Amino acid sequence: MCAGERRWTVVAGRRGGPGVPRTRRGLTVSALTLVILFGAGGTGLAAPPPPPNPSDSDLNNSKADANAKAGEVGRLTNQLAQAEQKLSQLQDDVELKQEEANKALVDLQSAQDAAAQAENDAKAARTEADAAAAAIEKARTDLKTFAAASFQQGSTVGSLSAYLSADSPKDMLARAQLLDAVGGDRLNALDRLQQAQTAKANKDSAARKAAEIAQQKQDAAREAKHSADSAQARAISAQDSQATQNTQLEKNKSDVEQQLYAAQAKVSGLQGQRQRYQDWLAQKQREDDERARQAALGSSGGGGGRPASKPASGPAGSSIEAVIARALSKVGLPYAWGGGNASGPTRGIRDGGVADRYGDYNKIGFDCSGLMIYAFAGVTGLPHYSGYQYTAGRRVPLSQMRRGDMLFYGGAGGIHHVALYLGGGQMVEAPQSGLRVRVAPVRYGGIMPYATRLIG
Repeated sequence: MCAGERRWTVVAGRRGGPGVPRTRRGLTVSALTLVILFGAGGTGLAAPPPPPNPSDSDLNNSKADANAKAGEVGRLTNQLAQAEQKLSQLQDDVELKQEEANKALVDLQSAQDAAAQAENDAKAARTEADAAAAAIEKARTDLKTFAAASFQQGSTVGSLSAYLSADSPKDMLARAQLLDAVGGDRLNALDRLQQAQTAKANKDSAARKAAEIAQQKQDAAREAKHSADSAQARAISAQDSQATQNTQLEKNKSDVEQQLYAAQAKVSGLQGQRQRYQDWLAQKQREDDERARQAALGSSGGGGGRPASKPASGPAGSSIEAVIARALSKVGLPYAWGGGNASGPTRGIRDGGVADRYGDYNKIGFDCSGLMIYAFAGVTGLPHYSGYQYTAGRRVPLSQMRRGDMLFYGGAGGIHHVALYLGGGQMVEAPQSGLRVRVAPVRYGGIMPYATRLIG
């Protein structure tokens, strides 16, 4: 018996006097004890002061703000997708222009080689033509000398002395034939030299024409190379400009996403406050009902005056809104492979591959399943593997998924990703190395046919 009950026994004894029956005095003590414990106004076992209860207007305004931000994110996402497509096309154009520039370079080199060869051929043809002209000139000189000498010696063909000096008619005929042959050979040689000169002159003309054509091709190839280089420079400039626009769009999208995360966190926070207030009301109602029951028992003489025990409640963070609030509170933290536990973010671990290249082992953050472990820490312990998390609760078809369910991605090779569904086509996830915990639209490519439900 506590001190308060002992004092009341003394007072009761005074008021009731020694003649008051002990049983009646005991009942009076029990009833009055309930009054002291529960309070005259019924507040002895009442719930603690009520948590904040946001108004419907606050909730609606926060939802409208979040929806507006989500719409803006969607608009920017579409713009960025179009910009990425344009950038990809520009990249293709750059690669094409690079190849065209390479082709122009090869063509220019070939044209330069052809022009050099044609020039060499022209020089050789001119040399040959000059040599042929010199040979003809020499032959003509020799022929003139021969003719002059024959005339002076009287041995020129048709010369009278060629016949008078002969010993006999036979000798005269032989000398005439010899002189005719010698003169004829020289004349034939001269004709052949003149023919050769003509051929070489033609060759020289053709070579010079070929050199001119080769030079024209070289000039054209050089112009084509200049044009290709200019086109390549313009393509690269356009690509750089588009890349700058994409960077700005990405920044704008990231800024609005942060605003969206904040707005969604506010909605979740207000919904969490409303849920906690409703839980408080329900608990208060249960305690009011218990007080009424105990009071009824006390007034009827039963119950022995023992106060009601506080109803058991779930662990902190066991509601859907608490789970979502925990997950959203980590938006913006780095992805770290192997990171995250029930207490919060942890340092990532090495994987010998992609995660190592991004330095995840030096980052404090979450991977996808680590974020789920933290979010559901107040509900249950989850293994640090999305494949096991898939079978950790009740599986429901995607058509029936609701806020607070886990969504999984994978295929025949197994499950590789998990995210937390927020409702409204949105989910929160730790996506992959190099990115951060974020809210994103639900992706249906590669999604598993069932969601996993741990609450409700």
